[in-house]
Amino acid sequence: MGKYSDPGFTMAIAGTEAAYPLVAIAIDNHNKTSQIALKWAVEHLVKRGQTLVLVHVNTKGTSTGLVDASGYKQPDAQLRELFLPYRCFCTRKDVYCKDVVIDEGDVVRGLTEFIASASIEIMVLGSPSRGVLRRFKNSDLPISVSKGASDFCTVYIIGKEKVSNVRNAIRAAPTVSPLRPLMSNPSAPKAEATGGAVPPKWTAQKADHVSESALQHETSIKSPFARVNSNCSSRKSFCDFPTFSDSTDISFVSSGRPSMDRYGFQPRLSNGSESNLDHSFEMMRTPHRFSSSNEQSNFSQSSTASYSSQNMDDVESEIRRLRMELRQTMDMYSTACREALDAKQKLTDLERRKIEEQQKLYEARSHEEAAVQMMEEEKEKARAAVEAAEKSNRLAELEAKKRLSAELKALKEAEEKKKMMVESVHNDLRCRKYTINEIELATDNFNMNHKIGEGGYGPVFKGYLDHTLVAIKVLRPDATQGRSQFQQEVEVLSCIRHPNMVILMGACPEYGCLVYEYMASGSLDDRLFRRGGTPTIPWQHRFRIAAEIATGLLFLHQTKPEPLVHRDLKPANILLDGNYVSKISDVGLARLVPSTVADDVTQYRMTSTAGTFCYIDPEYQQTGMLGVKSDIYSLGVMLLQIITARPPMGLTHTVSRAIENGKFVEVLDPEVHNWPVEAAQHYAEMALRCAEMRRKDRPDLATDVLPELHRLRLLGEGSLQSSWR
Repeated sequence: MGKYSDPGFTMAIAGTEAAYPLVAIAIDNHNKTSQIALKWAVEHLVKRGQTLVLVHVNTKGTSTGLVDASGYKQPDAQLRELFLPYRCFCTRKDVYCKDVVIDEGDVVRGLTEFIASASIEIMVLGSPSRGVLRRFKNSDLPISVSKGASDFCTVYIIGKEKVSNVRNAIRAAPTVSPLRPLMSNPSAPKAEATGGAVPPKWTAQKADHVSESALQHETSIKSPFARVNSNCSSRKSFCDFPTFSDSTDISFVSSGRPSMDRYGFQPRLSNGSESNLDHSFEMMRTPHRFSSSNEQSNFSQSSTASYSSQNMDDVESEIRRLRMELRQTMDMYSTACREALDAKQKLTDLERRKIEEQQKLYEARSHEEAAVQMMEEEKEKARAAVEAAEKSNRLAELEAKKRLSAELKALKEAEEKKKMMVESVHNDLRCRKYTINEIELATDNFNMNHKIGEGGYGPVFKGYLDHTLVAIKVLRPDATQGRSQFQQEVEVLSCIRHPNMVILMGACPEYGCLVYEYMASGSLDDRLFRRGGTPTIPWQHRFRIAAEIATGLLFLHQTKPEPLVHRDLKPANILLDGNYVSKISDVGLARLVPSTVADDVTQYRMTSTAGTFCYIDPEYQQTGMLGVKSDIYSLGVMLLQIITARPPMGLTHTVSRAIENGKFVEVLDPEVHNWPVEAAQHYAEMALRCAEMRRKDRPDLATDVLPELHRLRLLGEGSLQSSWR
């Protein structure tokens, strides 16, 4: 195509291109989604006569090529093969295209920088499900480009011939794209060996449909099949080039059809009719450019008068005829490619069968040699097996000796550990130490008539030591973790004194015996359920016992330097003296936890779960995280038992339903008369808050629970004084 020199025409073309947004299509090697993206863009975004940009990221190194008159490098011959099918499709759709190659190892960075520097307004990419760029490391590359693109660029991601994702621009492009001048003058020179400045990382080539010389040369070739064999033998066959799938609109042409300008061929005209054909094809390629000064010989009157309708009909007929001939020629080229591919496949099959026959012959010879070799190997294996058996016997004897030695060592270490633990208890004992003879004398050699109770730790006997009635707890030999509980209880009770904590009077470390003060009324559990026919505890005493238990528990939680958590608070571990004064016992499972920090948030200690079912904090049971509010849950369940005299299983649910239904009186202990129902209901509601499932929902013992219990205690004491008068 010749150059146009009419300035008015050039300005008109420039204005037309500037009116359209600058559209770019990302393409890749051997990729069907690039074809789908181009087809979608041509059908939905690009109008006839508009120019779009085909951009490819070259990750294999810097491309080579000449520099054109505008200062941009052309793609080299290998990369031009990639662009050819897309350019042919654009020709068919009457759309111009510009090829751009970006030399960048990172595809996302290359595309986003190109969008910013070239002021691309619309970017179209294939969907990652089929991979516009699936072979790269990042499978969501189009999404990454969409996120990293400039905010003046609208990014479409096309999958299965429809939009799968779109990111709209929020502002206009700040500058005019440097590609606009190339689009506004499609007849600019193709390439010159100049040293002009090349924009960093990306090269461009303007393509007006398909290369002019390629199209003109195709019209002058007499037979489209004449050069198939020579092309396939002299250089890389166009039959090996990638082709579009039949599902796309680009399948009408083989992507391997060589471009004449790519290989440096000059246009060749055989006669005058071919010259006219070339001129007619020129008009087909630029249907709106009849005002060119280079074609004044045919259209000299275009600027002063319109063509007659007859001439226009002739032109349109000529265009249709040329398009039909071009399509037929391209179909013949496609047929030739398919036939060449079939021949090549047959040759490949023959070579493969020949190689298979040779391989079979080689394998037959190898089998015979392998049989002989196998005999030798079997003999060697037999000898090795005998040697391995002998070695295994020696190792087994050695392992047996080592195992026996390890067992003896473990027994010895266990005995030494037990001895060290006893010595540690002896050294750390801060209360009176009793001998086993004194314990046996006090219990009449552990006579069962003196037995007053049984627990997980062991039996409890009544006896006299130093002329004082005491309770002696004896460690059962098979008690799990009994020794550690014994040491823990000795350490805790020997260091604390409180009116509501049972007094440890002494211990016998050798046999794990603990000596306590004797509590005449037994445990709170026995008295609530009236075991042994004991009388019912009045409601006034029950309020006082609840306040005393909370007072003793607060004392444990306020120990220094760190709070002490009981972990097994229940009515069986609350002992009563003859006046129903309550004291907390069995602190063998108690644990020290870090003190509270700012805003009363307790730091918890991870530990194995311990305690009695129905009284264990649910959060502690699930997570093993222990805190002072773990005891608050146990206290809440026990407070409900004090006024209901019912088992702990499901007690919180029963009481809460009774309060909701207005039947709270029915859950109170029926053995107690004259309950202050309103005060008892306040008591029950506070106990239910203590037994909340979540630790953060439970009230504070010092500021919420204990003041309410003291108020109820005073209510009970006032009632007793009134009854005595």
